[in-house]
Amino acid sequence: MANASGLFTPSVPTVKSRYCPSLGIYRSGFWFSDGVSRRTVCSSVTQGAEKLSPSESRIPRFVSKGCKLVGCGSAVPSVQISNDDLSKIVDTSDEWISVRTGIRNRRILSGKDSLTDLAVEAAKKALQMAEVDPDDVDLVLLCTSTPEDLFGSAPQIQKALGCKNNPLAYDITAACSGFILGLVSAACHIRGGGFKNVLVIGGDALSRYVDWTDRGSCILFGDAAGAVLVQACDIEEDGLFAFDMHSDGEGQRHLKATMKENEMDDQFGTNGSLLKLLPKGSSYSCIEMNGKEVFRFAVRVVPQTIESALEKAGLHRSSIDWLLLHQANQRIIDAVATRLEFPSERVISNLANYGNTSAASIPLALDEAVRSGKVQAGHTIATAGFGAGLTWGSAIIRWG
Repeated sequence: MANASGLFTPSVPTVKSRYCPSLGIYRSGFWFSDGVSRRTVCSSVTQGAEKLSPSESRIPRFVSKGCKLVGCGSAVPSVQISNDDLSKIVDTSDEWISVRTGIRNRRILSGKDSLTDLAVEAAKKALQMAEVDPDDVDLVLLCTSTPEDLFGSAPQIQKALGCKNNPLAYDITAACSGFILGLVSAACHIRGGGFKNVLVIGGDALSRYVDWTDRGSCILFGDAAGAVLVQACDIEEDGLFAFDMHSDGEGQRHLKATMKENEMDDQFGTNGSLLKLLPKGSSYSCIEMNGKEVFRFAVRVVPQTIESALEKAGLHRSSIDWLLLHQANQRIIDAVATRLEFPSERVISNLANYGNTSAASIPLALDEAVRSGKVQAGHTIATAGFGAGLTWGSAIIRWG
């Protein structure tokens, strides 16, 4: 039976195993009874499976598979908007913005750019680093809240990459938590479905939904894409140690971009509907955010979710080489690091150059850290995403 941990637990009467400690599910993570959560060899053979109904015989053939992160890439638009540029649009200044957020520049899509193009570029770089051909990709996951097609943009990325085997491609919508959900989803497909190479892409173009007259929100957001190739491996090489994920719809009022009906003066709207009879055309509102409440939310839940994931992984904070959080606000990053008693020199941050790029922020920062030599093969990273929904989650991962 599938569960939120990405592992599969058998629901069959008799299991013979070489070595298989008790496996359980705790909330949105997993644990083993002996406290070993990532290097357990568990090979099961089920007796009497041929007598079971199809729904009862879903044997976890890939439960002993691990997954590792073997390639990364990123891409940003060419247009850069500085704090000084914004001060010409709204009542603000470089000092006001940088002191409160840590942001100095952000990139935004121009008329010549598209989010899909950025995602494709990031994916190609990740495949190149991993030395994996596009035809060997089994799945493309696009984590985005700003697709360029209502029905999802992931298939267009798969097409642009030239994947001849038509692998499945679909979008995941979870705002700034999207990339963490994408990593966990990739692990589910690998551990439970036998997939070998999964592209996880985080990409957003929130500049399209920003009210550029609202200095409380327009200063925060930028556009970007980042990608990671997650690859199947032996359980001894597993690079996703544990995770923890949550959501609370009650908090939606603090950060949202809701659907609204378009205002139309004509008898017939732009979609041909007769007013007061058929639905009007609709679009999404600009981003609405209560900054103080989002700040309180983040500094409270992020340390909790990271500590929960560490507990599930059976790891202490001292085992973590790097802390990599969603790049929303430098004050949030600093507050979380302080609460976790994590030294600032081991906190990854590139927020100053790009702003809040939503689902792209974690893979973008990871890619820069890897290519600069800061993050090296074998390093363990505690990472967390948080944002609209409200959603939040964390994962303990190893690079390479």
